[in-house]
Amino acid sequence: MAAHIVIAIDGPAASGKSSVARTLARRLKFHYVNTGAMYRAVTWLAVSRGIPPADTSAVRAMLDSTVIECGFCDGESTILLDGMDTAPHLNDASVTASVSTVASIPEVRRRLVAKQRECAKDSDVVMEGRDIGSAVFPETPYKFYIDATLEVRAARRQKQGVADRIEARDRQDSSRPMSPLIIAEDAHVVDSSHLTIDGVVGEIIGRLKLKGLALPEGI
Repeated sequence: MAAHIVIAIDGPAASGKSSVARTLARRLKFHYVNTGAMYRAVTWLAVSRGIPPADTSAVRAMLDSTVIECGFCDGESTILLDGMDTAPHLNDASVTASVSTVASIPEVRRRLVAKQRECAKDSDVVMEGRDIGSAVFPETPYKFYIDATLEVRAARRQKQGVADRIEARDRQDSSRPMSPLIIAEDAHVVDSSHLTIDGVVGEIIGRLKLKGLALPEGI
């Protein structure tokens, strides 16, 4: 499926997976793909157009008429919807409150998973999300699941000034029928509760070495 190396980083909200994946990608000189940003972008578009996130038919119709362009800028993934840069809106409270609902719509997942797979056709990538190792790239041998206690994750969100109902999102992400948040059977689990970002990245790099992945000199 992928023409290049894919390192899958999965985990629940506020586990630290985004910071870990971004730092790891920079150290390995891979491209970084934030799949959560893709789902947030579609959610923002729905909210901005007054479409109820739970209205599956309306969200699907919106998606059918939307041009989705994914690419890279400075080694990190980008997404444009009908030519619009959604980045300034991805952490809006309305987006955070609704992204799990929109992400549970099968057609949204199918459309965005296809885009995610395209990202690995021309580049080695570190891709983070909730179903990368289990559904998007189940064949990659490089799978990691970043976790942390509920209390630690809630405190991180509060420190970031982001309103996020962590426990409710966990429940919704884990119970959706299509590509739920799960730990892939062959994923290496890292508890980030009491580790720094560099500490988690160091553990992942150690595992990659054990798996025989050729890494840049000096790592």
